[in-house]
Amino acid sequence: MVHHSGSIQSFKQQKGMNISKSEITKETSLKPSRRSLPCLAQSYAYSKSLSQSTSLFQATESESQAPTSVTLISADKAEQVDTEENKKDSVLKCSFADLSDFCLALGKDKDYLDESEHANYDRSRLINDFPTKDKPESKTKLSKNDMNYIASSGLLFKDGKKRIDYILVYRKTNIQYDKRNTFEKNLRAEGLMLEKEPAIASPDIMFIKIHIPWDTLCKYAERLNIRMPFRKKCYYTDQRSNSMGSFIINNKDTFFSNATRSRIVYHMLERTKYENGISKVGIQKLITNGSYIAAFPPHEGAYKSNLPIKTHGPQNNRHLLYELWARWGMWYKYQPLDLIRLYFGEKIGLYFAWLGWYTGMLFPAAVVGLCVFFYGLITMNESQVSQEICKASEVFMCPLCDKNCSLQRLNDSCIYAKVTYLFDNGGTVFFAIFMAIWATVFLEFWKRRRSILTYTWDLMEWEEEEETLRPQFEAKYYKMEVVNPITGKPEPHQPSSDKISRLLVSVSGIFFMISLVITAVFAVVVYRLVVMEQFASFKWNFIKQHWQFATSAAAVCINFIIIMLLNLAYEKIAYLLTNLEYPRTESEWENSFALKMFLFQFVNLNSSIFYIAFFLGRFVGHPGKYNKLFNRWRLEECHPSGCLIDLCLQMGVIMFLKQIWNNFMELGYPLIQNWWSRLKIKRGMQDTSIPQWENDWNLQPMNIHGLMDEYLEMVLQFGFTTIFVAAFPLAPLLALLNNIIEIRLDAYKFVTQWRRPLPARATDIGIWLGILEGIGILAVITNAFVIAITSDYIPRFVYEYKYGPCAHHGVQNENCLKGYVNNSLAFFDLSELGMGNSGYCRYRDYRGPPWSSKPYEFTLQYWHILAARLAFIIVFEHLVFGIKSFIAYLIPDVPKGLRERIRREKYLVQEMMYEAELEHLQQERRKSGQPVHHEWP
Repeated sequence: MVHHSGSIQSFKQQKGMNISKSEITKETSLKPSRRSLPCLAQSYAYSKSLSQSTSLFQATESESQAPTSVTLISADKAEQVDTEENKKDSVLKCSFADLSDFCLALGKDKDYLDESEHANYDRSRLINDFPTKDKPESKTKLSKNDMNYIASSGLLFKDGKKRIDYILVYRKTNIQYDKRNTFEKNLRAEGLMLEKEPAIASPDIMFIKIHIPWDTLCKYAERLNIRMPFRKKCYYTDQRSNSMGSFIINNKDTFFSNATRSRIVYHMLERTKYENGISKVGIQKLITNGSYIAAFPPHEGAYKSNLPIKTHGPQNNRHLLYELWARWGMWYKYQPLDLIRLYFGEKIGLYFAWLGWYTGMLFPAAVVGLCVFFYGLITMNESQVSQEICKASEVFMCPLCDKNCSLQRLNDSCIYAKVTYLFDNGGTVFFAIFMAIWATVFLEFWKRRRSILTYTWDLMEWEEEEETLRPQFEAKYYKMEVVNPITGKPEPHQPSSDKISRLLVSVSGIFFMISLVITAVFAVVVYRLVVMEQFASFKWNFIKQHWQFATSAAAVCINFIIIMLLNLAYEKIAYLLTNLEYPRTESEWENSFALKMFLFQFVNLNSSIFYIAFFLGRFVGHPGKYNKLFNRWRLEECHPSGCLIDLCLQMGVIMFLKQIWNNFMELGYPLIQNWWSRLKIKRGMQDTSIPQWENDWNLQPMNIHGLMDEYLEMVLQFGFTTIFVAAFPLAPLLALLNNIIEIRLDAYKFVTQWRRPLPARATDIGIWLGILEGIGILAVITNAFVIAITSDYIPRFVYEYKYGPCAHHGVQNENCLKGYVNNSLAFFDLSELGMGNSGYCRYRDYRGPPWSSKPYEFTLQYWHILAARLAFIIVFEHLVFGIKSFIAYLIPDVPKGLRERIRREKYLVQEMMYEAELEHLQQERRKSGQPVHHEWP
């Protein structure tokens, strides 16, 4: 185990240690930190009333002092630990960080108390604003009623003493009992205790309750390098010393948190054999082949109580989480991040911390986007372009299809022109720049927030090398071992040639799936071309008049259905490709799988949007010479008001429908399944006293990919919020409203609808941070192209300063966009169509009129606009990237105060090491009769 020692200066004073030269200057003591004293310091993530609640398994201890620094110590033989305090001179061998060996002098010292891994919360602080004063060294014990409740809930073995750390479930009718017997026999050989009990509601279900004893717990905690708080001074000793002291542990049952115990048991389950053979190992394979049907850690109890929490306190941490976090009425409250981390582990705690931070940062983005939208709404009737379109009753647009389309008056597009102005106005460029800067600020400040959380949760020194290898990796490459340069121990190794070949196969599969997405988008495009003439001659007058809108809406719905169907295939293919690569650790597997799922779904969701933004209406040709697909279907043109309305429709529908679908699948589907399970239980039995672990069995399991789906949903939403925000400024507002619901929905789901997920450690959000940074870069490029190509911002700008009435400042008090609509429409002679029509129709393009010397050729204004578009893209990208880089440079990843605190702790650790070595030398001199020096000889 890896431990924390604290209060270094007090060690020196109480033991009579000499002060070194570096300590002549009086030092300013540090404030207690959660890293050095997780039981004392308040969490800044939520209110004090929350930070003083407890679980049934936790004992409230009094603290007489706060440590001022941290020392990382590793004990070799933790299984020999006892609770005696009588041995003043006993020595414990330990390793200090990356130095050599140190030891603990465990003396009888009442000023030092041990701390359990979890933060001790006082329930009385849930009701009162002031803490209750306990007597020194007092410890709250579980009452007899509490023990009866635990036993009745199924949290203990039948003896009422051993707590349940894990649950295995199988069916009695399953014939693979040999594998189960071998597996359970090996588990007992590893030191676990098992107890079987049939289900009450279903006679075919058998539960195996698993308890990990103290000796086994300490042994595997040492193997997994689990860090534990420890308040003892570290002396230097000879590496060959095998003497072992005693930890001062007041309560072995609360020293390790429930999350840590579950994590250790799962580690053992994943590495226990069930048959002869290298690959015949692990509980997951037994679940896959049907030997077991489930394996999960139990919840701490019910999440509801008949007794009010304000008067009787919380029954357990799950009950407390429900009352202060998972209830819908708590949507405006801060999240209890420390309690989430305690109950679900650091990995899930970091997810909710990131989700809360993202939601909070969406507030300014939503406000600015709403202001841009309202600016367009207020000035909509004053827009010169909209006014000219609405008044153009004598201007006829050329037919938009070959057979069933007729001439259309330009003023029929009045409503579309006004709606387009809501999203394409003077604030569009400003908002695009703002969102690019916002994305950078969000990510940079999240890095600072993450550094504070990792320090608070004692994850600063937790490295990837402390992760264990995946059992599948060990079974595949057990014959090829190399020495790990970090640990110095041999471990399985994947040859480079094998790794590259597997990566090539995986990359080929990714490209194949992306090409499949592009094919699906192409099919939707063909559908639009086929049905647009059918809608133009539809019987219903409304659809006939608005056939373009009907075509786009139908295509969006079909595209959404294709997206959801392809997502089902993507998940399975990504899972197969990731397993084919044989990642070394669990985090590498998750990162690889997450990257594939993101690429698949990002292309799946955004390919149709990219088509509408950058290709729709760009290569149609002109009347009399239209480009046709397969020489049969005429390519689709934009609406007379532009293509931006189609882009807004596509984004709005997909974003809205996908959020509704995701919320239903996350909460609605588990609710329905859990309701049906409870209904079957009520029908099959009359006794309602069902133990907790059987209630957990009737809940839905967390999806096999853990938090991947949760992160993926939010990251894709982040892409919608930033990539095409210039075309849809309301996207941040929709994302904010969704996330406010999402936080409580996820909280309710984790606490009430899902079995307790396996707790896991993590220092950050993994590969998702890199993906978010990549989306931020892509957003700058995409918004530059949307403003320059999709919107009419650049054509209006060129007309205003080059071709309009204000071009040469010759006209005063005149609207500079007057005449823009007429200037942006080209002429076409209807007699050239051979349909018996005469006169001229108009179409959106900058081409010469029929009576010019070069009819239907691009005019000089077209090339001016093209040059302006390219110039805008270059200037916009360089300007925004420069601002983003400057902001990222100004905002350090670690706050200055935290950085100084970490350096201060390292300095105190070095001083402690120096003093410990000095005292060791003094003791050696006393034993040999030599004179004692107070400094280094």
